[in-house]
Amino acid sequence: MQETDSRKIDKKQNIHIVMWLFKDTCWVLSFKWLGLIMIIPTLSVALYFTYKTRNNNGDLFHNLAICSWIIANATWMIGDFLFNDTLRPYAAAFFIIGLLFVAYFYLILNSKNNGFT
Repeated sequence: MQETDSRKIDKKQNIHIVMWLFKDTCWVLSFKWLGLIMIIPTLSVALYFTYKTRNNNGDLFHNLAICSWIIANATWMIGDFLFNDTLRPYAAAFFIIGLLFVAYFYLILNSKNNGFT
């Protein structure tokens, strides 16, 4: 039996989680340059999945929120490593943007479907 495209994407997303954990582990262990370098592949894979799921509103808006979360997290890490933690307000803005993506999906788009799916 052949896997659907969404199931293939789900399996591939596991590598994204590994990259994200690796980036954050570098952050907490103060491996500054390795953590900073890991922003690029982690965000790139998230953007790839966002693009691949653009035809499914549920996946799209959740992946947009994930991209916002990674950008927020990366901004916070860059500020922590290089700017004496002065970028935290910018990171907070990206976290809020991520919340707005999922809020829009659940409260506006999904409410038209009479429930959360």
